[in-house]
Amino acid sequence: MEKTYESIPAGLVIRTLGSEVREFKTDSLLTPVFMILEVVMEMIIPYLMASIIDKGVTPGDINHIETTGGLMVVVAVFGLLSGLFGAHFGARASAGLARNLRNRMFENIQSFSFPNLDRYSTAGLVTRLTTDVTNIQNAYQMLLRMFMRAPASIVIAMVMAFSINAGLSTIYLVAVLFLAVFVFTMMRKVTKYFAEVFTKYDDLNESVQENVSGIRVVKAYVREEYETDKFVKAAENICRMFIRAERMIVINMPVMQFTVYACILLISWFGAHMIVQGALSTGELMSLLAYCMNILVSLMMLSFIFVMVSMSTASAKRITEVIMEKPVIVNPAEPVKEVRSGSVSFENVSFSYFGENSGRVLNSINLDIKEGETIGIVGGTGSSKSSLINLISRLYDVTEGSVKVGGVDVRDYDLTVLRNNVAHVLQKNELFSGTILENLRWGRENATEEECREACILACADEFIEKLPQKYETKIEQGGSNLSGGQKQRLCIARALLKKPRILILDDSTSAVDTATDSKIRKGFRDYIPGTTKFIIAQRISSVMDADRIIVMDKGSVSGFASHEELLSSNGIYREVYESQTSGAALSDFDS
Repeated sequence: MEKTYESIPAGLVIRTLGSEVREFKTDSLLTPVFMILEVVMEMIIPYLMASIIDKGVTPGDINHIETTGGLMVVVAVFGLLSGLFGAHFGARASAGLARNLRNRMFENIQSFSFPNLDRYSTAGLVTRLTTDVTNIQNAYQMLLRMFMRAPASIVIAMVMAFSINAGLSTIYLVAVLFLAVFVFTMMRKVTKYFAEVFTKYDDLNESVQENVSGIRVVKAYVREEYETDKFVKAAENICRMFIRAERMIVINMPVMQFTVYACILLISWFGAHMIVQGALSTGELMSLLAYCMNILVSLMMLSFIFVMVSMSTASAKRITEVIMEKPVIVNPAEPVKEVRSGSVSFENVSFSYFGENSGRVLNSINLDIKEGETIGIVGGTGSSKSSLINLISRLYDVTEGSVKVGGVDVRDYDLTVLRNNVAHVLQKNELFSGTILENLRWGRENATEEECREACILACADEFIEKLPQKYETKIEQGGSNLSGGQKQRLCIARALLKKPRILILDDSTSAVDTATDSKIRKGFRDYIPGTTKFIIAQRISSVMDADRIIVMDKGSVSGFASHEELLSSNGIYREVYESQTSGAALSDFDS
């Protein structure tokens, strides 16, 4: 799968993520304001403390101690309230940003066409919607609160320290410059490790997803140990990447502490000499030490912010990639809003999944199918049967030539109109969490229960539904895991029939039902939707032999297109398959 997020420019990332903050612009502005107010209150307290010591404790002025002490309480309360408001608005802004990013990504994913979806793994999209967004949420809250608070604290503390004694405060300035160079150098090296970590998260999520969705197969083949080993390897990859980064980050704390203690020792040493000489008071020395701690703690906060930003940079690019992804297949400027007929024609159609320069899976296809015809499609594995019919509902666009429905090129139709008139039962039968009725109404949202029942009777699904305790209100688990393969196929067919489409496509959709049920379903098609054009991809010749005409696919080309009898006499591939099935041999080379 193509990975392009590394090359996304920083400006585009900032604009994309910034557009999702507009709704919370006020919260984003108020957060740093309150954080700066908190810092101002914190910086005043050491100054007042120095005053208490020098003007209250030393001369024994109780009135000054009480007055200044009361003022310190007021300042502390204001600082506390400012911190609370800053935390509140910061949480609102960051949580709102996370919500908007998830909504924007999910909405854009819904607009993806099949070529877009081919570029991403399901696990990769899940990681971006969860882990990556959480990283951005944490980083944004940290930026709003600490990124404003820490520099403000450093600047104000430096100003206050220099106002007390410029000579001693030079020690702070040297320490700040030293730590700034150290943090910048370290972060440059750490960032590349975090950029790699999140691609490993995709592998981990993919392992979990495959295991959970296929847990019955895992147990049937006694592959629990293999799956556990695969998961452990993915988890260990992430662990190793984090350890590499953490080995560098862990140096940060001892270096910071060494600098803090060195500053305290130097200020105490030189400050004590200055007190003896009368150039500095005891209260001023205490204030300088308090400002020292404020400055260096703020530097530690900044280093932590840089770690968070480093972690979230890759996440921001991955999110931006999904948000900026444009659907490959879109509506034309003036789309046709009505499908007048179910006729289908392929005119010199060639198709490749990856553009003109890659290998073609369909070559020079020419077919003309009348409305209401039943068309069977057979062919060997990799003969591009599914690729052929995917072009009818414009799940993919042709590379050359044109596909026409009702005499109109499918690229000229409104996508919603076209796909509402083409019911496509895919190879993989997807059902969703909810009741049987809710799943059936994917075919037609306002279908009555009686209409749903009628469609299920035609699809031979009613017979098993009526045996369920809650019948049509029976809950279906995620993916239909509480139903058999044949039951899922029949429900998917009933769901498609509810659309009453002009074109019905069954992509090997009766492979899990017995031949008698298959025959009943095909008879239901003839009686219920005689005017609908029907395409049936099948492994069994018996499923298509009564079709009006049958397409025989071979290596991306049409080997034959005629009735069952005509193909038996004129097409060697078809005859070979028919004879192998009727003689009882297993059809090992033919599937969907």
